[in-house]
Amino acid sequence: MPTEVALLESRALRVEQMGRVDVLDKVKSLVMLPDGIHVRTEDVARYFEVSTEAVKKVTQRHRVEVEENGLILLRGSELRLFHRDMLSLWRGVGVESYPQAATQLTLYTRRTVLNIAMLLRDSDIARCVRTYLLDTEEALHTRYASLDQRVTRIESCLTGVGSALQELGPVLVRMSERLDSLDRKVEVTHRIIGAMSLRLTDVQQDVVRLDGRLDSFARRLKDLRRRSGQRRDRRPGTVGTVPGRCRAVR
Repeated sequence: MPTEVALLESRALRVEQMGRVDVLDKVKSLVMLPDGIHVRTEDVARYFEVSTEAVKKVTQRHRVEVEENGLILLRGSELRLFHRDMLSLWRGVGVESYPQAATQLTLYTRRTVLNIAMLLRDSDIARCVRTYLLDTEEALHTRYASLDQRVTRIESCLTGVGSALQELGPVLVRMSERLDSLDRKVEVTHRIIGAMSLRLTDVQQDVVRLDGRLDSFARRLKDLRRRSGQRRDRRPGTVGTVPGRCRAVR
């Protein structure tokens, strides 16, 4: 875990923190120029509550580093163009006058201001920014350590799951074989039931034909009985009742 002194002395450590520009507003509100991108030297000094000379000295001492992090120096036509743009933006918010530099203007971005915060020793605000950076990094390290422990526990659990799955493998194979055998038996049963259904259909047709034959036989038997009764009535010696005649005397 780096210390504040290490952050002041090590450029490599400062480079690691250069993406944390959000820390500036968490410590103190940084008032930007109307473009919302740049601040001047006096704005930086006002933020850190130090003199402009202190900011200029830090900038000169670490010129290459702060230029890599957004420091620019405007002169001539670039300065006039910037003033014109700023003046139009300034009037857009209802301010008529805009303080203009005479010959040159040094501009800082949020990234540059954060760079100054990690270099400026005699500023309580800069010290608070550095402390916030280090505390946040320590919290991140703690969070990562906790996450690493959780991942380790998960890995150990997965190891147990792997061994359990290895033991479960043969059981699943046997269950699969039994299910395949059951599927074959069910298929055979379906075939038998299908054959039985066809046979029952044939039996039903036979029953229908048998019913027809029984009906025919019943009709024939009825006709036969009627004919037999008629023949008995016509045997010799039998006198029937005839209208207008007397019964024969023996």
